[in-house]
Amino acid sequence: MEGEKDKFLWKLAKKRVAFRRHLFTYAVINLLVWSVWYLNKGEDFNYMGLPWPAWLSLGWGVGLAFNYYDAYHGSHDYAVEREYQKLTRNKNL
Repeated sequence: MEGEKDKFLWKLAKKRVAFRRHLFTYAVINLLVWSVWYLNKGEDFNYMGLPWPAWLSLGWGVGLAFNYYDAYHGSHDYAVEREYQKLTRNKNL
């Protein structure tokens, strides 16, 4: 059982590191894109009242939010472990 907990923690640590890398990439790319828009006097490139980089930021931001949830709140392995424990107690099923 201890080995399974170590595997769970390893998996969780990998998800959290992946999220932080994703967040860093998001920040760098968005900084670059917004800088390009600003330096080109982006008034000509608006779509539906928003600058074009806003659509990139919003779309990617939704994906980033799901990644955050999975890394920090989406771990349902404890529920699986509880169900496993319940089944092992009632082996006569």
